[in-house]
Amino acid sequence: MLSRVAASFYWLSRYIERSDGILRMLKTNYASSQDSVAGFTWEPVIRIFSGSDEELIEKLGDDSRAVLKYMVIDKENPNSIVNLITLARENARSVQEHIPKDLWQCLNEYYHTAKEPRIVAGLKKDDPIGVLDVLIKEVMLYYGTAEITMERGQARSFMNIGKYLERAIQSIDILDVKFGPINNNPDLLLDITYWKHLLLSIGGYELYQKTYRDGLEAHNVIEQVILNNDFPRSVIYSVNNIQRYFDRLKNNSNVNDYREISFQIGKLQSNIKYSSVKSIRQMGLHEYLTSLREDLYRIGNSLNEYYFANS
Repeated sequence: MLSRVAASFYWLSRYIERSDGILRMLKTNYASSQDSVAGFTWEPVIRIFSGSDEELIEKLGDDSRAVLKYMVIDKENPNSIVNLITLARENARSVQEHIPKDLWQCLNEYYHTAKEPRIVAGLKKDDPIGVLDVLIKEVMLYYGTAEITMERGQARSFMNIGKYLERAIQSIDILDVKFGPINNNPDLLLDITYWKHLLLSIGGYELYQKTYRDGLEAHNVIEQVILNNDFPRSVIYSVNNIQRYFDRLKNNSNVNDYREISFQIGKLQSNIKYSSVKSIRQMGLHEYLTSLREDLYRIGNSLNEYYFANS
């Protein structure tokens, strides 16, 4: 497979996964803002997906409609849903001959839906939850179509590597940003609502209720998001899948390049596998998460260097 083709599949998948994470977090946080949760703020969402732009954070404040418009339809925001689906569609267009017609139609529909006037109107006047649900369903339609139509070959492997790399980074960023305020406000450790909304934003609340019987506890949240193999948005689950799909490229790769990246993934995999909540806390949660994030970025950079020809 040509490097530019591999890169297009990889980035197509990363952009779609990022849009899914943003939409789900926006939905949960908007619901929280309407419930008058004590101390509610949009700042964590803005920091996770738009960086630490203090001017932007101050400008948007806790105006829910302004934040939603910025995160969904603002063309000046690189991580707005409109921009992400546009980038995903451009990557898909460049490899259109390699993807099933049904999948291209899904992406096209997602793109046109995000640009519809009703989306803008819904964010400004109507119930934004309905708008977000429409877009989330478009992502789910894409994932379902990709699962049942994509050939089980190199293209799908690069797509899944991109998806799980993006997902792992998102889970790390969400956990890091959400735990950050605890240093200045220790009472959050006992705030059940705070942890509930964190889990809801990454689709982990129901599994948490089934797994842990002692209520919502910070250390259990850390364990689920980082170490739980049964949670599809945990860091370990994502890294295991990065390794799984990268292994499938072995027969089609330069051996030395393959070994270099396989070593990086295996090292990260072992680091997480042999961690515990106790060892993470001893190291410091922020320091541990920073280390994981750097390792994931290193893997992404190596893929770019060895497989995508610095595309």
